[in-house]
Amino acid sequence: MNRWYIRLVLVGLAVLLFPFRSPAPLIYRPGEGWSYESPSGKAAAWRKLRAEDQLDVAQAAFDKKDYKLAMKAALRVVTVWPLCDYAPDAQYLVGRCYEQRRQDQKAFKAYDQLLGKFPKMQKADEIQKRQFEIANRFLAGEWIKLFGYIPFFPSMDKAAEMFGDIVKFGPYGPFGPASQMDIGAAREKQKDYQLAVQAYETAADRYSAQPDVAATALYKAAMAWSKQAHKADYDQSAAGQAILSFNDFMALYPKDPRVPEAQKIIATLKLEQAKGNFSIAQFYEKGKHWDGALIYYNEVRRTAPDTPLAEEARKRIEAFQARTKRS
Repeated sequence: MNRWYIRLVLVGLAVLLFPFRSPAPLIYRPGEGWSYESPSGKAAAWRKLRAEDQLDVAQAAFDKKDYKLAMKAALRVVTVWPLCDYAPDAQYLVGRCYEQRRQDQKAFKAYDQLLGKFPKMQKADEIQKRQFEIANRFLAGEWIKLFGYIPFFPSMDKAAEMFGDIVKFGPYGPFGPASQMDIGAAREKQKDYQLAVQAYETAADRYSAQPDVAATALYKAAMAWSKQAHKADYDQSAAGQAILSFNDFMALYPKDPRVPEAQKIIATLKLEQAKGNFSIAQFYEKGKHWDGALIYYNEVRRTAPDTPLAEEARKRIEAFQARTKRS
C-alpha cells in the first residue's frame, strides 16, 4: 500500500517539475468556448480580425454542416463585436446551430436573446416561427435536457413558458394567438384545468376581434371546466362554471358548428348535477331534515327537467307534502 502511494507521489512530482510540450494547447475564451490552438501561437485560420470576415466563416461552415466551427465563429462575432451590424445575423446562426445539434432549449434561448436585443430585425417573424416550432416539439413530448445535454423528462411547464415568451414578444403577431391557445393546451396535458381556463379566457378576451380564435378559446375554456368537474369526485362548482361558459359561447356564437355538441354537454352536466342534488336530498330525508330534502329535490327538478330523476324527485316532494298535510 505504502509503495503504491510513494510511486503515485513521484509520478505527480515528475509531471509538475518537468515541463513538456503539448502539440495542440487547449485554449478557453469567454463567449467562444474551448478550442485547440497552434503551438506556434499563430491565430487559428477560422479566427478573423473583422466582424464581416468572421461572419463569413460562420456562414460558410454552417452551409457545409460544420456546426461546431459555425458556432465558434458566430459566437466570436457576438462576443468581440456585440454592437456591430453583423451581430444579429451571428446570433441567429448561433440559434440555428443549436437547433441542428438538437439542443432546442438553448436554441430557443438564443432566439430570445436575439429578439430582446434586436426586436425590429428583418428576420423577427422567421425567428418567432422557429421558436413556435420548438415550443410545439416540447408540447408534443420532447424531453427537456439538464445542462442542455442530459435528457430528463417531458415538461409542459417548459412548453407553456416558451409559448408565453412568444406571446410576450408579439401578442398580436402571426404566432401570438396560437401560442396563447397552446399555453392552455399545455396546461390541459398537465390536467391543470384551472390554469388552462385562464389561458383560454385570456385568449378569448385579447382576441375578441378575431372571431375564429375567440370562439375556439371560449369553447375550450368551457371544455376545461367540464374536465375539471370530472377530475375527481364530481365538482358541482366546476360543472356550474362549465355550463355558464358554454352558455356564453352559444350566446356569442350561435351559428358555430360546435353549438349542438355544447348543448349535449350541458345536458350531461345538468344531469350529473341533478344526481348529486338527489343524493344530498336523500341524505337529508334519511335524517328527517325535511326542509333540506325539499330544497334539493326541487333543485333536481330545476336542473334536469323531463328526466326520470326529476319525476322521482316530484314523487318525493308530493309524498312530503301529503305527510305535512296529515300532520
